[in-house]
Amino acid sequence: MASNAPRRAVILAAGLGSRLRPLTDLRPKPLVTVNGTPIIHNALRNLESVGVEEVTIVVGYRKDAIQYACGSRFGELEIKYVESTVFDRTGSAHSLWLARDTLLSGDCFLLEGDVFFEEDALRYLLFGEATDVAAVAPFNALMQGSAVLLSDRGFISAFRMKQTSATLNADGPRLFKTLNVLRLSATTLRAMIVPALDDIIGSGATQAYTEELFAYLVEKRGLQLATARCDDLRWYEIDSAEDLRIAERIFAGAKAFGVPYGLQTR
Repeated sequence: MASNAPRRAVILAAGLGSRLRPLTDLRPKPLVTVNGTPIIHNALRNLESVGVEEVTIVVGYRKDAIQYACGSRFGELEIKYVESTVFDRTGSAHSLWLARDTLLSGDCFLLEGDVFFEEDALRYLLFGEATDVAAVAPFNALMQGSAVLLSDRGFISAFRMKQTSATLNADGPRLFKTLNVLRLSATTLRAMIVPALDDIIGSGATQAYTEELFAYLVEKRGLQLATARCDDLRWYEIDSAEDLRIAERIFAGAKAFGVPYGLQTR
């Protein structure tokens, strides 16, 4: 157990997972399994291992399945649920806004419900003095989605949305991929993140994503978001059937629930 770890966490698990159909026709994406382990169970075990006591899961699509699979207690974790009734027409920032009571309660881990990762990704967030930290790894040609630029001191300086192998430029600045695993301090949550969420949702921008929220806060509001380099860890964000196949290859032969997996092979 890490003594300085947040005692609370939020997992965003409301989405449709449409790119994973037909696997998600009858179950939500966080319950898709990687070598037999549901994505969300892996996250919960890892959170428990670093000392988290309470997890709020934002559910929507096939919410009953997640509630049945995780229950009100999962190991030593107390599980709470917040329901999105508009999950099919809102973005992840809206889901995060629904969990604002938890965000206002103190330091917090924030996870997307489609990332399979090892326990050390959370532990890396606890090293050093920074209390607002995002897990990152080098962006490579197999990846797509949002990327970030880092300052000389290792803080996120800018976001680049919708990156693919085609947008990578050998002569350009080095890009990093966020794991969508973050540690956030009570001060930042109360002073910056929840007010910004209130503004976003209040303005009607309900389809915004959390990456857009953090891009705004970093680039326009001066959020100092440090990074934990996870270059040596295994993890994978699972959006499609091909992603799932890659994740199962990466974690083949590895034990789930926080046992070190070795070198990341993305």
